[in-house]
Amino acid sequence: MPFGHPDPDPVGPGQESVWDYPRPPRLEPVPERLRVVFDGATIADTVRGWRVLETSHPPTYYLHPDDIRPGAVVPAGGGSVCEWKGRAVYLDVVGPRLRAARAAWAYPRPDAAFAALAGHVAFYAGPMEACFVGEERVVPQPGGFYGGWITGRVVGPFKGEPGTMGW
Repeated sequence: MPFGHPDPDPVGPGQESVWDYPRPPRLEPVPERLRVVFDGATIADTVRGWRVLETSHPPTYYLHPDDIRPGAVVPAGGGSVCEWKGRAVYLDVVGPRLRAARAAWAYPRPDAAFAALAGHVAFYAGPMEACFVGEERVVPQPGGFYGGWITGRVVGPFKGEPGTMGW
């Protein structure tokens, strides 16, 4: 339906609907282990992560900077502004042999409601070899612009799919 909200997918046991997430978004700690694998190497592994929950989006996960392999993310230049979190900077992801341009981002000085995210890094799942929440491998949020991670615990439909620009 153009410029309208879709019907949410049915929610099963142990699942959350992204249509129940708030706007403005909510920040909450993640109890599960979060991992990112790139170029054959685990470049990030944390149990100190956060997730941002926003209506129509799968959660975006932010990993603690001390739990990212040194040199695995480097400034890429440029940035963007989120109306809720503030100014973001883009990062290249660097593996033993490969480099993924602007495949991660961070908020060095986020707005007050998201202060806990300062310096934490979010990764686009698509360019990574694999990203995990607990032991579950995630699926990238569709469309390539947003950075949510889809697990079996969330149902959509998700912003970023074809026809969702008006949501």
